[in-house]
Amino acid sequence: MTLIKSNKTLKGHKLLIVTPWGVPPDTLDRLKTEFPDLEVDHYTLTLGWAHKTAATEPPVPVEAWKDVTILLTFNVLPTPDQAPKLEYVQLVSAGANHILKEPIFVDTEVNFCTANGVHGPQISEWIISTFLAFEHHIPQYLHLQKEKKWDRAKFGTIEDAVSKTIGILGYGSIGRQTARVATAIGMKVHAYTLHPRPTPESKRDLSWTPEGLGDPEGLLPAKWFSGGSTAELHEFLSSELDLLVIATPLTDNTRHLIAAPEFKVLAKAAKDRPRKTYISNIARGPVINTDDLIDALNGDLIRGAALDVTDPEPLPDGHALWNTKNVIVTPHVSGASTSYNTRVLAILEYNLVRLSEGKKLTNQVSRREGY
Repeated sequence: MTLIKSNKTLKGHKLLIVTPWGVPPDTLDRLKTEFPDLEVDHYTLTLGWAHKTAATEPPVPVEAWKDVTILLTFNVLPTPDQAPKLEYVQLVSAGANHILKEPIFVDTEVNFCTANGVHGPQISEWIISTFLAFEHHIPQYLHLQKEKKWDRAKFGTIEDAVSKTIGILGYGSIGRQTARVATAIGMKVHAYTLHPRPTPESKRDLSWTPEGLGDPEGLLPAKWFSGGSTAELHEFLSSELDLLVIATPLTDNTRHLIAAPEFKVLAKAAKDRPRKTYISNIARGPVINTDDLIDALNGDLIRGAALDVTDPEPLPDGHALWNTKNVIVTPHVSGASTSYNTRVLAILEYNLVRLSEGKKLTNQVSRREGY
């Protein structure tokens, strides 16, 4: 649903904020100044609820939903009957896979918007830092430090990133900021998107981005690949990638998108090169077939992997992935930042301005594509 009516003061609107953090007083003051008729309410979401581990009552009473028109949330959602006036839901997550089957999404025309742009700075740092840590043998040197050993045996095998190629599967806000950081350290960028981007206009990113960051004009990729077929994906994977970053949304079409056939393509592409591909997954665990990834790592089809997301997740004790060689695993923390709340509220405020002006909201989730 596209919002077309102008309402500068947001009269008749009620914003409900359901988050694990408080709302800074200066933000509330600014919203009241910008939109004097906007009613704002806030419920604190426990971390247990945020991760669906709590056994307590829902944090929002049923009666509180009836007048809500705008909602900021992660996974606390009303039914269509509970919130008949709801027009716009601002998610605090970049992904929308967790809401795609919710009745309020499936059975209504309520606008859902993601937090694309919030995660680019910190996740791009995680991607590049784990890649460089692997290349510079930091995990091994930290182990030696704990053992109080001075050992320079790997001195001759350290490589820097200059002139290496990074392939970014999913060139959204995270991918574009990663391209910016990678370019700054001398890497060459190959981008992959589902839809072709043949023109300068089509390469532009219209989603929210922190000022001065990312690649809003789509100028950084040296090569741009696209398509939804296996052949088109394999063409991208064959482009001699030193680092493959998986930043694509999880949908029915991307589940196990990277599996045994794709690892074989990467290995074949590296056959005439001195190094194989390193894989970084910051998207969702099921985009990669975990068993096939373990086989690819143990069989030296790929150089290594950094995983902030896994399948299953949380990764259970005793899982084979813990003991697989050349892998760095972190517990879904790449998106964490002390600036997270500030950026989410900035997106909310940006969209409230657009709502008040009758303009299309940014970062809208497509019901057809699922992201």
